[in-house]
Amino acid sequence: MSRRLHNLVNNEELKRRMEDSSEARTTLSFYQYHHIENPLAFRDQIFRDWSKLGVYGRIYVAKEGINGQISVPTADFEAFKEAMFSIPFLNNIRLNIAIDDDGKSFYKLKIKVRDKIVADGLNDDTFDVTKRGKHLSAKEVNELLSQDDTVVVDMRNHYESEVGYFKGAIRPDVETFRESLPIIEDMLEKDKENPIVMYCTGGIRCEKASAYYLHRGFDKVHMIDGGIIEYTRQCEEEGLDNLFIGKNFVFDERLGERISEDIVSQCHQCGKPADSHTNCANTACHILFIQCEECAEKHEGCCSSECQDFTHLPAEEQERLRPTMSFNGTKFGKGRYKANRQSDPVVGSKK
Repeated sequence: MSRRLHNLVNNEELKRRMEDSSEARTTLSFYQYHHIENPLAFRDQIFRDWSKLGVYGRIYVAKEGINGQISVPTADFEAFKEAMFSIPFLNNIRLNIAIDDDGKSFYKLKIKVRDKIVADGLNDDTFDVTKRGKHLSAKEVNELLSQDDTVVVDMRNHYESEVGYFKGAIRPDVETFRESLPIIEDMLEKDKENPIVMYCTGGIRCEKASAYYLHRGFDKVHMIDGGIIEYTRQCEEEGLDNLFIGKNFVFDERLGERISEDIVSQCHQCGKPADSHTNCANTACHILFIQCEECAEKHEGCCSSECQDFTHLPAEEQERLRPTMSFNGTKFGKGRYKANRQSDPVVGSKK
C-alpha cells in the first residue's frame, strides 16, 4: 500500500504551482522520541491524514520516533494541530514556528521510514538515551553564556554554522552530525568540569548528543530548549538580547532565516560579505554554496563558468555529456567548494 502513497506530479510542476500560489502557509518543525511499533503503518496513516490538510514537507519516521519540517495552509493550521495532537504521543508537543517565512518552504509532502530520525552512528543500547542534558530557556541561556567558564558548542554542520552562530561558539568543521560527535568530544576533553551549552536548529540533535556526552563523563551538559528557533522566539517575546548572530540555516527551499542583520560569511566566488546559500543551477552539479547577488547575476546561479556554459547547451546535449563530465558537485561535499577568486572559476573537467 505504501508504494501508492506518494506524489504523482513532477517536481518542476509542483515548484511552479507553489511559486504561483498566493495561499498563506505556515512553516514549522517538530520532533518526538517515542517507540513506534510499526513505522511503515504509522507513515502511511499520517501521509493519508495530513495530505488531506495540504501539508507539505519532509518527515522521517523510525522506531525511535518522528522528525519533521513541514508547511501547512495557515487557514488549516488549527485543523492540522487537532489531527496531530489526536495522536497520543504527539499531543501538545512543541511546534517550532519558522522565524522568517514566506510560506514557500516546501512544495510536496515526503514521509520516509528510516532506521533513525537523525543519523548519529550511535549504538543506543550502550547508554541511556533518556538521560539528557538540562533544557535551558532563552533567559537561562543568556545567563549561562555570561559566565567566563561556559563553553558553547554548535552541534550543526559547517555549512550551517558558516552563516550564523552564537558568539564564541565552538564550530566543528564537519559535514554530518555522525561525524561531529567524536570530534566535539575530543575538543571538549579539557572542559569536562565546565558548563557546556549545546545548540542546533530545533533541538533534536542536542537531545541525543547531550545523553551521549553525559554517558561519556561530561557532568554539566546543557542544551538550548527548542534550539535556535525557540530561543529566538523567546528573546522576541520577552525582550531579551539575542546572542545569535547572522542567519539560521534551514533544510527547505528557503535555505535560511535571518536572525540578525550581521553578515558573518563570504561569497564563495568573489569573497565579498554574503550569506545566501544556493544550489548550483547546473542540475548535474547542484552543489550547495554561498553566492552574492552580483555573482548570482554574473554566473546565472552557477558555481563556475563551466557549469554556466553547460546550462546553455541544448537539453539533449546535456544528457549526452553528463556521464562524461565532472563538476564541483561530484568533487566536493556540501559547502566545501571555494572558487578561485583570482579569475573566473572554471572547475569542471572531463572524467
